[in-house]
Parts: sequence; C-alpha cells; structure tokens
Amino acid sequence: MSYVFNHFNFNVFDLERSLKFYEEALGLKVVREKKAADGSFILKFLGDGVSAFQLELTWLRDRAEPYDLGEQEYHLAFMTEDMAAAHARHEEMGCICFENPSMGIYFIEDPDSYWIEIIPWR
Repeated sequence: MSYVFNHFNFNVFDLERSLKFYEEALGLKVVREKKAADGSFILKFLGDGVSAFQLELTWLRDRAEPYDLGEQEYHLAFMTEDMAAAHARHEEMGCICFENPSMGIYFIEDPDSYWIEIIPWR
C-alpha cells in the first residue's frame, strides 16, 4: 500500500482576502470548491498549475474572531526559480515576516498569520 500527498488545510477568517493574497503572492488559483448546503462552510482548493498538491482554505460561517495559531511550529514551503523577483514582490506586498540570508530563505505571512517559506529551486 502506498500514499500520495493530496492537500494541506488552512482555516481562514476572511476568505476573499485570503484568496486575493494567495493569487497575488504565489500565483495560486482556485481549482475546485465545495460549499455546505446550509452555508456553514466553504472550502476552496488552490493549485499552482504545476504539481498535483493543493492548499485547502476553509471558511466557517460561524467563526467570530481570527484564529489563534499558537506558536505556529509548522509551515508550508514553496520553491521559486527567481528568488530576487519573488523577494521584491513580497517586499512590495509587505508580507515578509522573517528572513534567513545565510540559508537563502525567507518567510511570508498570509492574512491569517500563517507562515509560508520561500526557498530557491535547487
């Protein structure tokens, strides 16, 4: 028996703001969605157009306040062929939250404070 990655989930407070961020910052597009019949939740699955991996954004209607992410000892990582261009774009967006020049990486923060690592294509 074998397993293959399918998706990773982030719960988001403002779905439209998050969709805009992920498209602008990382070029991700909605590839499928599911809406609860009673309107209690919306799932949007984002893809990069290259790999089969998807990021699921979950919006819950009854959520009244932003999520507390605790110490956030996890993150999602994206590779890019052009670190300079990616860094310039993210700097312009004001979403860089941590840089480690000695490792050649940096992190951006989404509207819900999830960290995303940007690493060079190796």
